[in-house]
Amino acid sequence: MSGSVSRTLDILEVVATRGGASAKDIAAETGLPLPTVYRLVRELLDGDYLVHIRGEQRFELGFKVHALGRSLHAQVGVSREVYQAVTALHQQLHVAAYLAIHRGSQIVVVFTADSPECPRLTPIEVGYHEAAHATSLGKILLANMDTEERLLHLDPEPMPKFGPGTMTTHAELFAQLDEVAGRGIAWEYGEFKEGATCAAAAVRDRTGTLIGSVAVSAPDARLEYGKTKTEQALRATASQVSRFYRLNASS
Repeated sequence: MSGSVSRTLDILEVVATRGGASAKDIAAETGLPLPTVYRLVRELLDGDYLVHIRGEQRFELGFKVHALGRSLHAQVGVSREVYQAVTALHQQLHVAAYLAIHRGSQIVVVFTADSPECPRLTPIEVGYHEAAHATSLGKILLANMDTEERLLHLDPEPMPKFGPGTMTTHAELFAQLDEVAGRGIAWEYGEFKEGATCAAAAVRDRTGTLIGSVAVSAPDARLEYGKTKTEQALRATASQVSRFYRLNASS
């Protein structure tokens, strides 16, 4: 990916995550010089990827981004029923809730239900699939691979450390992945981001093939004493989403 494209995506991610941002906000979040931010923002405005809210001196996502989002949701089958199921999970547990679709070794978060009181994880420089060993979503994916596939997907030892709890050896990770495969739930404690606890459950099609995950994230203290309730809610939601994909799969 070229530097210009990467910086442009960084700007869109900041605006999306914050629900709107000023040029100074974007510069602070991305580390880009303010003149560079203004230049890239002008290009995004010209392409209808951003709109300028003049009275508030900030930028929001434009219609073209929303159109691309709708197109992606249509491709992966994010329906009203699926939106409602993931949103209900967010409301039930008072945490951020996610739906991710697995496309080969890629993990694409296609829907997030959150609120100011229960915000999503803030973006970092790598994606979930690039930090699979440190994320609950990635562990669900890796647990469905055999040893050879895992080794092809993972970095050599020591694997990159993202948070204080990140496992850096294959042996330690593989032992946990065997548990994930058996229980159907993956946990992470400060592995992807310090202070954050996350959990995920698999979404499968009618053949039993892994097609995605439902996940939740929250500050450590919020999930620490609710593991059983969290797992029950995750399994119920993942089952509901799986049922939707099974019933609506093309024959």
